[in-house]
Amino acid sequence: MATPTEENYLKALLALADEAGRTTISKLGEALQVSTPSANSMVRKLSERGLVDYQKYQPLRLTEAGRKAAALVVRKHRLTEMFLVDVMGFGWEEVHTIAEQIEHVDSPDFFARMDKLMGHPKTDPHGSPIPDAEGGIDDFDHRRLDECLVGETVTISGLDHTSNDFLYYLNGRDLSLRTELTIAKKEAYDGSLTVSYPGHPREVLSKVVASKLLVE
Repeated sequence: MATPTEENYLKALLALADEAGRTTISKLGEALQVSTPSANSMVRKLSERGLVDYQKYQPLRLTEAGRKAAALVVRKHRLTEMFLVDVMGFGWEEVHTIAEQIEHVDSPDFFARMDKLMGHPKTDPHGSPIPDAEGGIDDFDHRRLDECLVGETVTISGLDHTSNDFLYYLNGRDLSLRTELTIAKKEAYDGSLTVSYPGHPREVLSKVVASKLLVE
């Protein structure tokens, strides 16, 4: 059984992995806000347990066992976030910190019942995929809103950024998952979009915001 700290490292390694599944000690330390020597020490420990492929001066890579362990931590986190929003009525901006604590509970039955109670949701409140009980993660065919064309009507299906500041920004503009947007105009100068959606006949979204909204 992994400790909460070890689980946080595994989860960070999964999140930081590039298309080839690799990342570096420095990026890992930066993400977890720890020194490079501290990150290096923990990675060596995880390597000894067969969870990380570690070689000095080489990129890091989760082993298959490590990837599954990391995905199951993510599963617990995202199931908890969904439960807090759908069952308990929390806002999507309120759940991350609570889920960070609950994700370390070592009780597969607890999370299996949570999953069943909600009807086995495929995504969390922010549109991110919930790994299955074996650690499998579905890929979703998203585009970023800033990649869409004038005249298109699209539906928000996920977020590429979930900081509280961003979630509060979206709340203030009545933007949430499943909001249907029609793109009326795109500024050539700065890439900002003028969009319309229910209750908002004309709303301007910056390119920064549009790049963080995933749509289908």
